Amino acid sequence: MIKSEKVLFPNSYYDMSGIIYYPENFNENNTYKTIVVSHPGGGVKEQAAGLYARKLAEHGFLTIAFDASFQGESGGYPRLLESPSARIEDVSVAIDYLSTLSFVDMNNIAAFGICAGAGYSVTAATVDRRIKAVGAVSLVNIGILFREGLDHAVSVESQIQALEAASLARSKDANSKTSTFINYVPYTRDEITEDTPVYAREASDYYRTPRAMYPTAPDFLLQRSMQEIFQYDTLHLVDTLLTQPLLVVAGSEADTKFLTDELYEKATASVKRDYYIAEGATHVDLYDKEEYINPAVDYVAHFFNDQLKF
Repeated sequence: MIKSEKVLFPNSYYDMSGIIYYPENFNENNTYKTIVVSHPGGGVKEQAAGLYARKLAEHGFLTIAFDASFQGESGGYPRLLESPSARIEDVSVAIDYLSTLSFVDMNNIAAFGICAGAGYSVTAATVDRRIKAVGAVSLVNIGILFREGLDHAVSVESQIQALEAASLARSKDANSKTSTFINYVPYTRDEITEDTPVYAREASDYYRTPRAMYPTAPDFLLQRSMQEIFQYDTLHLVDTLLTQPLLVVAGSEADTKFLTDELYEKATASVKRDYYIAEGATHVDLYDKEEYINPAVDYVAHFFNDQLKF
């Protein structure tokens, strides 16, 4: 039976909230290969990240899923800021915490993420050399997706308009006691149109219905976040500094699959690259649908066991 424990751990300014999942027959006198799991943009540790963390613990790993800075039960202000730099640092902060636990094998740490959390995990691995392997499911390069859209189709003029709106939102927030938020995905079914991408339609069903709705995941982000997001690119430095083994997982029917393809093609510095395609799955299918998740987790566990060596 997998046991879990909610934990708080510090970064430089506030406490982070996470859940540790212990493998079956856990013994604190042993050391364990450990996986740090990062959630999608707009998600929290109790959703897809926690599901993967628990399933990977069933394969014998010690795992931790945590809420990003400014989100969920983690600290930080302003609330619901999506900050790529903070989210990358969050991965390292989680590893800092793990280094204080005697049963964590610090020579066998993997970073793993879903959606935007996958992109942040990849970037963290380029600079934090304690990360010895990386896994990415339904990867979203959030900078590219928000800036350029599906298949890089958004015009520069539209990108500038989005930045102008974010800039004006900052002034509005500075002159009031409120914050200006935008939705990650359609908040209600009435907001879905024929132009809404498949991943956004399905994410709305995931986050905004009892399927995965959670009190600490309101599906908003602070509009000013767009300024930071637009500067971010998961692909930065992966062709030189991402030397660790890399496994990417994508659904064959995902409209975001091109982002995984781009990472896989560019990550030529990795000593071992592998690509698992979940046949028939879409982007969000890999968040919680057991028929796709279970074989994917089996593959991820085998990959990490092979690449993390005692």
